[in-house]
Amino acid sequence: MPTPLVSTMSCNGYALDMDNTDNMDSSRVFVKDVKRIVVKVGTAVVTRGDGRLALGRLGALCEQIKELNSQGYEIVLVSSGAVGLGRQRLKYRRLINSSFADLQKPQVELDGKACAAVGQNSIMALYDTLFSELDMTSAQLLVTDNDFRDKDFRRQLNETVKSLLSLRVVPVFNENDAVSTRKAPYEDSSGIFWDNDSLAALLALELKADLLVLLSDVEGLYSGPPADPESELIQTYVREKHQCEITFGDKSRVGRGGMTAKVKAAVNAAYAGIPVVITSGFSAENIIKVLQGEAIGTLFHQDAHLLVGDNEVGAREMAVAARDCSRRLQALSSEERKKILLDIADALEANESKIMAENDADVAAAQEAGYDKSLISRLALKPEKILSLANNIRVLANMEDPIGHVLKRTELADGLILEKTSCPLGVLLIVFESRPDALVQIASLAIRSGNGLLLKGGKEAKKSNEILHKIITEAIPEKVGGRLIGLVTSRDEIPDLLKLDDAIDLVIPRGSNRLVTQIKGSTKIPVLGHADGICHVYVDKSANMEMVKQIVLDAKIDYPAACNAMETLLVHKDLVPTDGLNDLIVKLRIEGVTLFGGPKASTLLGVPEANSLHYEYNSLACTIEVVDDVYAAIDHIHEHGSGHTECIIAEDKEAAKVFLRRVDSAAVFHNASTRFCDGARFGLGAEVGISTSRIHARGPVGVEGLLTTRWILKGSGQVVDGDKGVDYIHKDIAIESEIYT
Repeated sequence: MPTPLVSTMSCNGYALDMDNTDNMDSSRVFVKDVKRIVVKVGTAVVTRGDGRLALGRLGALCEQIKELNSQGYEIVLVSSGAVGLGRQRLKYRRLINSSFADLQKPQVELDGKACAAVGQNSIMALYDTLFSELDMTSAQLLVTDNDFRDKDFRRQLNETVKSLLSLRVVPVFNENDAVSTRKAPYEDSSGIFWDNDSLAALLALELKADLLVLLSDVEGLYSGPPADPESELIQTYVREKHQCEITFGDKSRVGRGGMTAKVKAAVNAAYAGIPVVITSGFSAENIIKVLQGEAIGTLFHQDAHLLVGDNEVGAREMAVAARDCSRRLQALSSEERKKILLDIADALEANESKIMAENDADVAAAQEAGYDKSLISRLALKPEKILSLANNIRVLANMEDPIGHVLKRTELADGLILEKTSCPLGVLLIVFESRPDALVQIASLAIRSGNGLLLKGGKEAKKSNEILHKIITEAIPEKVGGRLIGLVTSRDEIPDLLKLDDAIDLVIPRGSNRLVTQIKGSTKIPVLGHADGICHVYVDKSANMEMVKQIVLDAKIDYPAACNAMETLLVHKDLVPTDGLNDLIVKLRIEGVTLFGGPKASTLLGVPEANSLHYEYNSLACTIEVVDDVYAAIDHIHEHGSGHTECIIAEDKEAAKVFLRRVDSAAVFHNASTRFCDGARFGLGAEVGISTSRIHARGPVGVEGLLTTRWILKGSGQVVDGDKGVDYIHKDIAIESEIYT
């Protein structure tokens, strides 16, 4: 038995090194315990351009088979070339036996069956000679498509091949074209073949081979014509991606098949459980290289979609797959969608140790790279955080189903009922910061709202995001599909995704103003922007200073790295000389908060002047500025804020009313910490982000922000007909059933 090439796990009768797929090209993820290999040699490999035999290539092929045979591999050879070789020989015979007068007559095409009869004898004589020189023996087996209809033939075929292989004899198969009754390509349910490519696939299945290698005159399957410099070699054929994208050129220059036939045969064999590689037969050692795991040729595998990384699948394919899965998700019942979320929550808790191990690696790498403490704080996951995420998902699961709600019902005319209902947006692209917990929140919201999802997290959280994505997608049932949620692994893919305004319905960038601005300027897709979280707390002269201390300290130190933490403290000018403000400043400094002042505060309070009044610290630091009154505070917020969350602390109800009414931010609070601006705290279950954009959703975006509407019209045969026969009444009807069925 050959030595296993890689450490593997069993998978449907063959094995794959699944643990190494993230770090290897998919072609390198190869089979373990491969023993029986079917090798098909194309006509273009065994012959030269002038039709003569390519003796050098055939010799190299036989030497490879000799080496593999000596290592314990069982090689079954399927060889084309008989017809081409016979035609070349018969043309020569006709030439030397023809008179000059005969040559002046129109030349009749040689009979293909006669060519096959002559060529089969010739090519086998050559194989016998080459193998004999290598102290090996070959055997010829000629078959026709009708032979495989006979069960007794198939049983005898297996026994004969088994006997030959046990004696280290190389069986050489070829279609017996000389006597075949087939006149046109066809298929039937019994799997009858048409050419030697399909014969090779059929034999691989019949003989229970571990691997099928199809040798061609090119390196493998290309995205376009192999001669086109822009064409790229496809290392792994993914049926969902490539079957509609690849266009094939002419058939083989000498055989009946060509790449179209090879791909068809490879797909049939691969999806029946036998891995297939199409590679060049012009290289002296390509079969050996394939078995050594080198990334050559094109791999066909029934689990190809799992072997390739998302970046190999491509931007459009990810988006299309997410939409397809989202439609399947929407077709489920409310209870089925709920169960998916509950299963995800359970899976997170069950895999806590795996999550922590990957997250610890990310944190250690970030610390070694010298990243800011605020980033590391956002990056780190703790067991209690994982528990909190799981519990929030359960809360979300137990919320009322948001899909299919009847929002309004109107009787347009007699018997003509119009309903406005809630429905998912479609496919979301979320670009988020180095917070792995955001991935969990976003994914759970997408599932609850029935949307497909593409995620691109910060590179600092790569390992954390990958393990969380794996756990979540494995909890999604097959009838929906794990590609409901795609994980984008490279920043280079974002420009391609932003071009897909026909496949992606909403982009939500969570990060800096610069990121939001760049994305808005790069796409036609609607953007729900989460810009800087420059949150203000304004302390009015009427404020209760004990309340001020509680709120300000909470807003700043509860979680300084959060986007809803206070970054600027505005105080009424009348508070500057008071003990209350001095006590507040002392409290902040005791808690480790570094204060920077605006133009007024730096002078009045003796603090260093801030470089900018529009700055998000994300740490234990903040800006303090003195303002004349509530109107000045509002003006300051509008000039220097980011439209996130603002708070007024005041006992003066009129001042509070002015502030709440006039501040143009996504969230405006009175006598409450800015830290309350959060999807979970708002009762949304979780949030996909906090929108500072002025579109359909603003502030914490939960399930409702990921929905749109559609109209359902129920009639009984009504037609418009120029509105002559329609008496419109537009009468509102009470909503008796909230869910459209």
